[in-house]
Amino acid sequence: MSTTPFIHDDWLLQSKSAQTLYHDYAAKMPVYDFHSHLNPQEISSNRKFRNIADLALSGDHYKWRALRWLGIDEQLITGDASDKDKFMAWARSVPEMLGNPLYHWTHLELKRYFGIDDLLSAETAESIWERCNEQLQGDELTTQGILKRLNVDVVCTTDDPVDSLEHHIQIKEDRSLATVVAPTFRPDRVLNIRDEGFATYVAKLGEVSGMDIRYYGEFMNAVTSRINYFHKHGCRLSDQAFGELPLAHSTEHEAAYIFARAFKGEEINALEEQKFQSYTLLKLGRLYHERGWSMQLHIGAIRNNNSRMFSKLGRDSGFDSILDFNMARSLNSLLNDLDASGQLPQTIVYTLNPTQYEMIATTIGNFQGAGVKGKVQMGSGWWFHDQKDGMLQQLKALSSIGLISPFVGMLTDSRSFLSFTRHEYFRRILCNLFGTWIEEGELPRDYAFVGKTIENICYNNADAYFGIK
Repeated sequence: MSTTPFIHDDWLLQSKSAQTLYHDYAAKMPVYDFHSHLNPQEISSNRKFRNIADLALSGDHYKWRALRWLGIDEQLITGDASDKDKFMAWARSVPEMLGNPLYHWTHLELKRYFGIDDLLSAETAESIWERCNEQLQGDELTTQGILKRLNVDVVCTTDDPVDSLEHHIQIKEDRSLATVVAPTFRPDRVLNIRDEGFATYVAKLGEVSGMDIRYYGEFMNAVTSRINYFHKHGCRLSDQAFGELPLAHSTEHEAAYIFARAFKGEEINALEEQKFQSYTLLKLGRLYHERGWSMQLHIGAIRNNNSRMFSKLGRDSGFDSILDFNMARSLNSLLNDLDASGQLPQTIVYTLNPTQYEMIATTIGNFQGAGVKGKVQMGSGWWFHDQKDGMLQQLKALSSIGLISPFVGMLTDSRSFLSFTRHEYFRRILCNLFGTWIEEGELPRDYAFVGKTIENICYNNADAYFGIK
């Protein structure tokens, strides 16, 4: 049996060129995590985790899905079983995840956070449980300790427009934390006019804005007020999520009429929702452009598909999947409408459907602009695709059809503080790809030259693009 640990210095680096690019260039770069779902309250309070199950399993629907696939009882996943019982169920299950990125991520997390080389299994579970929990009693693996250990320079959370941002304010006042923690404006509830409780949400929006909202114009004034508030507190990004990107040209009169009906509680049909969303998204894009923000579009998830489990567990519980649809016309239309008036913000387009990578790569090439490298970006492999094959597919489509050199790189898109190791995972895959190109004669064997592009993708491009610090 080999004595080399599974996660070793040259893990996933299959050539000398890949190893040189990773160790000499990628590994030293700080982490710039511009899209996450971390809870800012947990950062401001410097939360200490109860145990390894609390840190590794709580809220991680990637792991929940895998456990369900293996027939594990829900009580041991999201139910009222003890933390230890949940961890033991996870440990017994990991050996059956060969070929899934969770097998990689789990052991990379154990190595980087806890210095543990043992493979997780039923046989090693008790020892790993005890060793991890012992380390979690100290101060090095609190939320802020993790940010320091993983060299996280910037992390952006995802925040509703009505959020007070009180925890971001507290974090900024804490001079002991070197990491910049910035909010992201996520107006899904502003746009999803057919959602139950839309009128209640509008009332809340008016309350936090100090405005009485009755009409669409007042509604957008309140949204603008919240954008200004977020900007004041360090926000430089927005993020919108859609199943299908809406395409239904509308006028302000139509949008106002649809808003008025929804505000009264009247039923809005799908076409009316698309008209409202299309018009309002254009207004939001112009507001972002005016403030120098970047606009993120996450497109292509069909959510909450298991009605039985949705009624039991609610949203974000691991019952979402890839939506198949066409969006070339809608994406080009959105970008063109904003570009035509000179108000196209920096934009990142993520798709959950990898069959759209080439289409997106050709589309964003239509709307680049002077003064910004990669003004419109194709986002990294997202959600089901932030694994080796998904990352490679995205990287190859971007490099062969567009340009990879201005790419702003990887993000965690996660609720777990363990997920920062995904930046290392991405960097190793990136360096192995470039290393293969060098070995096959497609790139010059000039490591300083190629290494500069690696450093840029890992950190420098994002730092220049978002302007958060």
